[in-house]
Amino acid sequence: MYSEIRSIMLIAAAVLLSACAAVGPNYRAPELKVPTEWQAPQAGKSADVNAWWSRFQDPALSTLLEAAQQENPTLLKAAAAIEKARASRSAAESGFLPSVTASAGTSWSGSLKNGTGTGVTTGATTGTSRSSTAGLDASWEVDLFGKSRRTVESAGALLQAREADWHDARVSLGAEVATTYVDYRGGRLKQKYYEEQADSQAKTAELTALAAKAGFTAPADARLAEASAASTRSTALAQQGECELLVKSLVALTGLPEASVRQTLGADIRALPVPDGLKVTALPADLLRQRPDIVSAERTLASTSALIGAAEAEKYPSFSLSGSVGLSAATGTSLLAPWSFGPTVSLPLFDGGKIAADIKGARADYAAARAGYQQVVRDAVKEVEQALVRLDSVARQEEEAKKSAAGYRAYVSATEANWRVGRASLLDLETARRSAIGAEVTLLDLQQSRLEYWIALYKAVGGGWKSTSGEATRMAQTVSPAPAGKEGELK
Repeated sequence: MYSEIRSIMLIAAAVLLSACAAVGPNYRAPELKVPTEWQAPQAGKSADVNAWWSRFQDPALSTLLEAAQQENPTLLKAAAAIEKARASRSAAESGFLPSVTASAGTSWSGSLKNGTGTGVTTGATTGTSRSSTAGLDASWEVDLFGKSRRTVESAGALLQAREADWHDARVSLGAEVATTYVDYRGGRLKQKYYEEQADSQAKTAELTALAAKAGFTAPADARLAEASAASTRSTALAQQGECELLVKSLVALTGLPEASVRQTLGADIRALPVPDGLKVTALPADLLRQRPDIVSAERTLASTSALIGAAEAEKYPSFSLSGSVGLSAATGTSLLAPWSFGPTVSLPLFDGGKIAADIKGARADYAAARAGYQQVVRDAVKEVEQALVRLDSVARQEEEAKKSAAGYRAYVSATEANWRVGRASLLDLETARRSAIGAEVTLLDLQQSRLEYWIALYKAVGGGWKSTSGEATRMAQTVSPAPAGKEGELK
């Protein structure tokens, strides 16, 4: 009786101990030093980042973006990673529950009877009996020092990281589709300008050839004019080839048939989309709660921190309860039902330094993840600052380019008026027209660059990604800097 009471007390003590705090560091997001405000100049109007693509007011772009989000291999791969992480978390949670196995079996036994005097076995049997068994085994390891809790904590954080990776892939995909689309629209416009410039140079070559034939100019000038026209035609053809390559890229990004992509783009040459401006009004620290790649890096850091505790738990005793009950019966015997139940305690005494090495490795993984998190944050701030600088620079260049293009257009109009009254030659008019076309191409390059920088800024601020699920909301909250402690300190 005394031994049974002692066993019950041991079991109760073990259950109470299982409520103790898990060993290992309690994770807190590291406090990172970031600027209190953006240093680069701001440009554009305030806009809601979440609905940014709709501000392009371009149905073709909206169609391509929607198609790209459907069956893109990158997104499918990221979704599969989420499912794998979810399965890993479920597997880790199973450590809290007991394991139960059942078994059953039946066997027959007997002996073969030999033939008389012949030494040959006849195959007859004698003394046949049957025995049946059934059993149930159960075991439960009590989570005394939090190994299972830390493992579940790590798996849960890793699941949140994979969810953020999916959002990051979605943002990157949208930015890539939009950039390719803008390049295509700009390329078609440049092709048009180059073709117009080639036509103008062809006319100049004709006039120069006539002048050379009449002896008013050197034959070399006529050759030079022909060469310039051929060079510009070559540039136009090269630009046409680049546009074809961009169509192939859109096919690969969206998964649509090429005929559908071409139908969406249209055969006509369209102007570049003109979206509303985007102004970054959030503070740099708020960026940490908006970029999914930063959330992923922080959640990965939390996962590695929890694995330190799981490794340290191996240093301490483990306590498990196990029991079994079985049924057995044989021919001619009564039914038996043996059972057993009892606690088991194991303590690692010597392992050749494996546990210490595992703990050291887990801490090294945490240090690497912390450095990776710091780098991602620094890169994020750099990308926003650089995008703002580029936007400001190209905006100021665009203003000057607009003045230049307007001036050249006015000069063409004046030259054409003089040509009509005989005050300017056709050669002067074509030269003025080519200068105007060159100014228009320069302005187009700046407008295209500005759109691409807007897209880069959209991506740099996280693409307007916001959490919708409870886990994703927790991801955003845990990125906030810790109220105290050194950077990346483990408590």
